[in-house]
Amino acid sequence: MAKIAQISAKYIIHSNITIDGVVDRPDVIGAIFGQTEGLLGADLELRELQRSGRIGRIEVNCTTKGGKTSGEIIVPSSLDKVETAIVGAAVEIIQRIGPCNAALKVTSIEDIRVSKRQFVIERAKELLKNLMEGTMPDSRELADEVAESVRVMEITEYGRERLPAGPAIDESDEIILVEGRADVLNLLKHGFKNSIAINGTNVPPSIAELCKQKQVTVFVDGDRGGDLIIKELLSVTEVDFITKAPDGKEVEELTKKEIHKALRSRVTLEQFKMEREPMVSRDDRRREMPPAKEMPPAKEQQRDERRPQRDERRPERRDAPRAKAAEPTAKEKAAFSEMLEDLIGTRGAYILDKELNILGKVPVSELESTIKSLKGGIHAIVFDGEATQRLIAVAEEAPIRFLVGMAIQGTSSSVCLLTPETLE
Repeated sequence: MAKIAQISAKYIIHSNITIDGVVDRPDVIGAIFGQTEGLLGADLELRELQRSGRIGRIEVNCTTKGGKTSGEIIVPSSLDKVETAIVGAAVEIIQRIGPCNAALKVTSIEDIRVSKRQFVIERAKELLKNLMEGTMPDSRELADEVAESVRVMEITEYGRERLPAGPAIDESDEIILVEGRADVLNLLKHGFKNSIAINGTNVPPSIAELCKQKQVTVFVDGDRGGDLIIKELLSVTEVDFITKAPDGKEVEELTKKEIHKALRSRVTLEQFKMEREPMVSRDDRRREMPPAKEMPPAKEQQRDERRPQRDERRPERRDAPRAKAAEPTAKEKAAFSEMLEDLIGTRGAYILDKELNILGKVPVSELESTIKSLKGGIHAIVFDGEATQRLIAVAEEAPIRFLVGMAIQGTSSSVCLLTPETLE
């Protein structure tokens, strides 16, 4: 008997089956063939269709639970879609399997070619992408690649020190001084054939001699090393122009656009010295004139000495009428004690007016700035913290009559300083 697998079928019929009893797989298959026999005529007889290979092997996956059997039936078909639908509908007439009642329902008919077609499309996309990435470059790309490799091959050696240089270093009237071989290669790659490398911070004699004969542009990295090379060159020989790579970048990693931009923004030696001269002269003046550096602090000290004298005189005149701190009444003590108890553990502060109304609550860390910003109108402050001498001084300036805290680290003649112990 010929069989067809699911992978060679065009359609697959998916059915669910429910049986009121316990049956085996052969019972289900036998019921399908037996109860559909003679139903659809000789052309659509299931046994003949399976024998000719147009209906594949029927798969039955069943499980038994609680005395009932349920599962799935899969029927592969290579018939056309109309005949496959007829076979699927015929399968649903199964009502009994062995001695048990049964119900069979076709859930779907799957077109295998759809999933295969989707696979073909996705695979074709992947193959096309690989093909496009691996194709030969166009003529322009080939020309650029060949020209770049030729330029790199043109690097030569100059002088007794065998310094890396471009092929046009001798015949060119203008040369570019760079730091190393990699810088020369990068300039060659982008079409600059008149560059030469110093190969270190020490200037070789060949470079010093060459600088006397040609117009020289120094092109160094945008770091501390580049500054040192410029300084060394200026101490040994004369150059005409100076330029640097962008901060943090090296000449060997610059693009063609960045190289052109750096060379266009080069400055003359005189301009470079003028830009550096203000900083150097200021440093020299600081080192050469120590007395001038000490004079301003002396003047500031004189002004500071005069300020405390005026500040001390002003509080004396203002605080003179209340030289002695006020004593709290019994009502004030009770109110202060209750508020202080509420604030324990909060690191907060209550600001009170003369009627002992709470004007606001602020963190202890902001207490000094709050007192200064209010500029008066504060009768008392109750806070969960320690009254330092600095806070007491701010309270005296306000002026504040009562300062109530957990502890006191200071004294005052005009502010009454209270703690939980003094409130008892």
